[in-house]
Amino acid sequence: MEHIVFLTGRLAQRNLEQVLAGIDPPLFTWEVREIGLQVAGLMTADMIRRRVEAPIAADRVMVPGRCRGDLAALSEHYGLPFERGPDELKDIPRHFNQAARGIDLSRYETRIFAEIVDASALSVDEIVARGARLRSAGADVIDLGCMPATPFGHLEESVAALKAEGHRVSVDSLEPDELLRGGRAGADFLLSLTPDTLWIADEVPSTPVLIPREPSDEASLHQSVERFLATGRAFLADSILDPIPFGLLGSLCRYQRLRERFAGIDIMMGIGNVTELTEADTSGINAVLFGIAAELGVAAVLTTQVSPHARRAVREADVARRVMFAAREHQSLPKGFSDELMTVHGRRPFPDRPEEIAQAAAAVKDPNFRVQVSEAGIHVYNRDGLRTHVDPFELYPDLGLAEDGGHAFYMGVELARAEIAFQLGKRYVQDRPLEWGCAVDRPDEDLMKHRAPGATLRDRRAARTNKDTPPNAQDS
Repeated sequence: MEHIVFLTGRLAQRNLEQVLAGIDPPLFTWEVREIGLQVAGLMTADMIRRRVEAPIAADRVMVPGRCRGDLAALSEHYGLPFERGPDELKDIPRHFNQAARGIDLSRYETRIFAEIVDASALSVDEIVARGARLRSAGADVIDLGCMPATPFGHLEESVAALKAEGHRVSVDSLEPDELLRGGRAGADFLLSLTPDTLWIADEVPSTPVLIPREPSDEASLHQSVERFLATGRAFLADSILDPIPFGLLGSLCRYQRLRERFAGIDIMMGIGNVTELTEADTSGINAVLFGIAAELGVAAVLTTQVSPHARRAVREADVARRVMFAAREHQSLPKGFSDELMTVHGRRPFPDRPEEIAQAAAAVKDPNFRVQVSEAGIHVYNRDGLRTHVDPFELYPDLGLAEDGGHAFYMGVELARAEIAFQLGKRYVQDRPLEWGCAVDRPDEDLMKHRAPGATLRDRRAARTNKDTPPNAQDS
């Protein structure tokens, strides 16, 4: 069995040992080494090299998730792999469970068509910029939406500009002339052809998306599918997803019947009627819709980002298609694959019990404030004791920060984050922004570099330096 050495600090050592002892059945043998620092999150690669003697009797070494520095250099120095674990030690069992399951979220089968619904009202440069943002969010195809009774004189130029940037392009219109122009300009797909406009596919090489004359007219769509199957021409078929409460369930049944009748065809599902027209967080809606898409084997989804509440729909779709594909391939419930779709609430928001926090607080010997959150509320502690409350304002009088503006500001920010985490049931980690999943963009953190002091700490240090430096000290 593999033997892993876990490096940690004094305050986390006991909890880490309890977590590892609780992994049942055991996946490896283990040893915990406290390397002579109090807070494990402050560990660095340089510190490890100074304090941990070689050789290490292990198959690999796991360091805290926020350990900074070059782990590749440590691996070379000690002659065995060093790797970062999860940010929170209580997530270690889940970390190893995911690795054991071999979860690969790089794979998916459903392409995302992201529509620019007002393309005819935008300039070519604006369309190209919008397309770049949509692709970075996960879109595979940029869909140019043609607005009714709105001339699109620069349609050909827009298609050419997007193609020049490496995009696959679709043109979305019910006007035959715009579809013909888009196809002749090099659009990869045309949305959408009814039984009465199938002739357009004979005029241009673009792959058509077939729709019924009316959403309820399944027979007309099935006839179009049979015609294209007979010719061997590539196509996608869309049964049209209706909004709530105007036939959503019935339209889902139409998709199921389409799949049952034509087992091998490529199906498209336009989901904007649900994500845009339902005032609810779209991350959950996308999760369910892409779960349905995975069961149906949907080849492409058309989505939009028009309503303010749907501003992250493409990014959510990208996450959802990967998670649901993995769930289907593993024949597993869509749990434990990713937290990215859990934008509001955390799966395990309060990893530490109040008694564990009290135990950690009793070991603290310095004046620095620690902030943690549990089911009991917000906990603030240092060497002067532990305070707990659900309202941060009730904690402030006991902090003694009335004369320290910078520190008071810092604690105000941290306690605000802690209150939000407590109220919503989210994971809180001091000195870290709250996690909102794919609802927000997070800058990549370079763990090779040491973290610079924050603005309030720099200000406090500068104030102390100025206070201790006499006038004209540089001349003395």
